Parts: sequence; C-alpha cells; structure tokens
Amino acid sequence: MDFKQVGDCEWLAPGGKGAAGVRVFAAKPLLEKMRGDRTLLQAGNVASLPGLAGDVCVMPDGHEGYGFPIGGVAAFRSEGGVVSPGGVGYDINCGVRLLTTTLSEKDVRPKLKPLIAKLYDNVPVGVGSKSRLRLSERELGDAVTTGSKFALERGFAVEGDLLNCEEGGCIKGADFSKVSPMAKKRGGPQIGTLGSGNHFIEVQRVEKVFDPELAKAFGITGEGQVTVMIHSGSRGFGHQVCDDFVRIMLGAASKFKLNLADRELAAAPLGSSEASDYIAAMNCGVNFAFNNRQFMTAWARESFQQVFGGDWQQYGLQLVYDVCHNIAKFEEHELNGRRERLCVHRKGATRAFWKGCRELPFHYRGVGQPVIIPGSMNTSSYLLCGLPGAAKSFGSSCHGAGRIMSRHEALRQFNGTRLQAEMEAAGMAVAAPSPKSLAEEAGGAYKDVNAVVQSVEAAGLCKTVAKMVPLGVIKG
Repeated sequence: MDFKQVGDCEWLAPGGKGAAGVRVFAAKPLLEKMRGDRTLLQAGNVASLPGLAGDVCVMPDGHEGYGFPIGGVAAFRSEGGVVSPGGVGYDINCGVRLLTTTLSEKDVRPKLKPLIAKLYDNVPVGVGSKSRLRLSERELGDAVTTGSKFALERGFAVEGDLLNCEEGGCIKGADFSKVSPMAKKRGGPQIGTLGSGNHFIEVQRVEKVFDPELAKAFGITGEGQVTVMIHSGSRGFGHQVCDDFVRIMLGAASKFKLNLADRELAAAPLGSSEASDYIAAMNCGVNFAFNNRQFMTAWARESFQQVFGGDWQQYGLQLVYDVCHNIAKFEEHELNGRRERLCVHRKGATRAFWKGCRELPFHYRGVGQPVIIPGSMNTSSYLLCGLPGAAKSFGSSCHGAGRIMSRHEALRQFNGTRLQAEMEAAGMAVAAPSPKSLAEEAGGAYKDVNAVVQSVEAAGLCKTVAKMVPLGVIKG
C-alpha cells in the first residue's frame, strides 16, 4: 500500500474502487515493521467491507491477526454496515484495569515476594485454571447479563469499581439465550481466573509522572507510588462465542452476498438476525470479562490484607479505570458536521475519549478518559489521557506494545528459566506456571512500548500521564 504522511506519526493510504482508506498512527519505523507481516494487507481488506463510516485505522502496536489486524479500528454505519467477529477477536473484552495504592515502593519491597506468592495463590492462573467460584448456569447467566453488578451484589466490588469502568461495568443488550451450551460449559468454571498468554497481574511502581495535574485527577500521587495492573479477558467463554459465530457469519456472508476479500472477515449486515444474535452473545462475553477482572480485583485486595494486615481500603487499592480492548459497540461520533450512531470495532485498541464526553464518569469529564497501556512483561506500562485528536480514530488509541514475534519464535529465541533469573536479579518477584509461559512473553517478542506510546501522543490521540515499571509479575 502507498502511504503518504499526513501528520505527525500519521499516514494515509487513500481508498479506491469503493473501498475506504487506511490510516496508520505510528512513527515511521513502526510503520515499516508492519510491512513485515500482513498487518497492512489485512487493514486494506477490512477497508473493502460495506458501510464503513471513514478510514480503517491501525494503531502503532498493530500486527497481523485473524482477518482484522490487531490494533485495528473500523466503524460501520448502522444502515448499510456490518458486524464481524474477526473485528473483535476471540478474546472478547480482553482488557486491563489499574488500581492505585497509598503504598510506596519502600513500603512494599520488604514484603514483595510474599505478596506475589499470595496473589499467585489467591488468583487461579494458566491454561485450564478453575475459579474459586462455583456458579450454576443460572448464576452465570446473571453474571453475563448484569455485568459487574453481579460481583457488587455478592460483596466482590464497591460502587466505585462500577463507576470507574468502561460502560459502567455492564454493556446493555446481552442475551444469554444466544450463547451456545459449549460456551456456557467452558465459561462457568473460569470466571475469576487469569488465563494464559499475555495476561498478567503486576505490582508496579510509578517511575515517572509526565503531567502532575492529570496524574492527580487519576489518583497518581507521585513517583514511587505502588500500583496494581490486571490484564485478562473472557477466557474460554468469549473464545467459544467467537468460534461459534465465525461459522454462522460465513453462512451469512454468502446469504447476503457480501464480497469478502478474506473469509476471516466473515460478517453480517447490521440489523440482520445473524448480526443481532452475535452482538447479544458478544455482549455476554464483554460482561463476563468485566466480572472476571472484578473478581481478580477482589482477590488482589484480599492478598494485600493477608500480607500487610488490616483492611484493604487502608492501602487504597482504588480502581482508576477499566478499559476494553476487543469489542464492537454502538457509539455516537461526528461525521461531516453531524453525529451518527456507528458500530465501532476495536480489536487490540483502547477507547480514548476526551474532556467533555458525556460517556465518561462525572469526575473524569473535566479531564478526559484514563487510557491504560500495558507493556511487555519486563519493560514498562503507561497511563495516558484521551485527547480531542482521537476523534480522527473514532475515539481510539493503542492497547499495548504489540507483538513482533510469534510465541513459537519467542520460545526459540528466549529461555524462560534464564529470563526469570534475570528479572529476579533486577529486583522483580516473578510467578508463573512454567518457564515456557515467560519465554513466550519475553519483552524482546514485542515492540518498544515507549515508541508506541510516543506515537499516539505525537499523533494527538492521547497525552502521556505516567509511566509504571514492574516490581512483581504474575503470568498465566
């Protein structure tokens, strides 16, 4: 594709023959990395789908995915547009949340190893892990339709957790009857578990504050403060929902005579029964993930109590925000001077709304939305704030560092045992089911998160607020 630079860290390949354009937000070296796989080809394929409301956007952490590139954003008009499971991904509402504490590194350092050990004991991790909860099918249905309210009513959340969560911790329109028996079977035992892959719990230290005023608004009091980050999604429940509907959408694409550049872009027209059923089931996956991260939050708070004594609230552990990474949802955006209701697909992308947006909690409307960017395992993570410039990406930003190496290649390149020893020698506490899970997620398997974050700031999508580095790491 022929890209022309149209702004700082912003590139555009115009569309042609009825296709939309592709807009990439990245420094040039990151753009060039995307040429090394099918990222840009996939974005061009997405641009050929019907009913797009503007350019297909690719974030600087973009890399090849299933159909849609990971790091891709595509918005479809309610009339004439489509919904595609490939534009959401298999881990529906994979997302991340950040909690602040009143503790400093010097408070935590003497008890860091026991804290990580306790977190590892209290939160089930890894492939096949089973929850500490035992939900009946009826209770699972309640959880995935009412969202985090389910956890709140059972004492695993406080009101502020729901307030400081995208969609208030519950997306409307979830219909449990649209979820297959297999998804229900897989999901029931896994709610409140970390999972594997790039999912993690980290105890972190604020290394640098870039904007003290915004940091204060988000609960960051200064450098040295300890934070907790939780990154996980909808586990086997969401994976099965996606798998079920990919097959259904292949039939729908044929039924509605959609001309697909790639079968992995299987989709159905918005308003069709296939599209409505998928959205209803996907929303169940979204709410599953909100609850999943909420239960792990409760067990993280429990772990602090067990290690430090007293009540968790005396150590802060307040939720800054919880953001979705893999989702398709209806939002209003301005196009050609008027607001339109669009179905925005964010796959490996984070919503990044700005000051004044009514979708934000009242206490953030005067500053903008917290945007949480987890880095690779032994590097750093960031807290950003959405800016009005994100309007050109349908209110979206990057979601992490972005892989540059497959997990299979990472296993060839990195030794997990050696990596753990190096991390521990650097002062980190590490817990994981096996050295293999560490090798797959080595920092060298990812892009430089600093360059990714600098790209979205240079492009005007977000403002950098604070940088966090890991003290303790738990991998699934």
